[in-house]
Amino acid sequence: MSTGPEGEGADVEGADVETGIRAMLLLMPRLVGRTKKLPPPASLSGFALAPRHLSLLGYLVFDGPMPVNALAERLEVAPTTVSLMVGDLARQGILERRADDADRRRTIVAIAPDHVDGIHGWLARGADAWRTALEPLTPSERRVFIDTIRRYETATRDL
Repeated sequence: MSTGPEGEGADVEGADVETGIRAMLLLMPRLVGRTKKLPPPASLSGFALAPRHLSLLGYLVFDGPMPVNALAERLEVAPTTVSLMVGDLARQGILERRADDADRRRTIVAIAPDHVDGIHGWLARGADAWRTALEPLTPSERRVFIDTIRRYETATRDL
């Protein structure tokens, strides 16, 4: 593997911004491609799931059942968009909707009990990969990495 600027293993330690941009532009498509190839668990293989569903399901796994508006806030999309996604997944039996006992006007969204284990297992594979990548870093380095990815995501919203 080459260690010069032409090789994929080019050393980016102390690299200038342009070298960092080159490295990320070459790396990100592979990262996204591999992520998209992660097949859903067998229990969800017959369902119409798209990458956008992964974030929604991730919030429900990590944060538990929540109202549609809270999901919309976390996903940074309109509540109507989340309602459509939730409706689609509820029709497929992946999610459940119920009225909030404290405020009957609100709908609480949760992963259907039959799919909790499968979804947890599906997300665990990505979590394991992130754990491998993030554990060697110091808390400060992790913060910089995550902040950088967030800034990149923000910068690409309107492209």
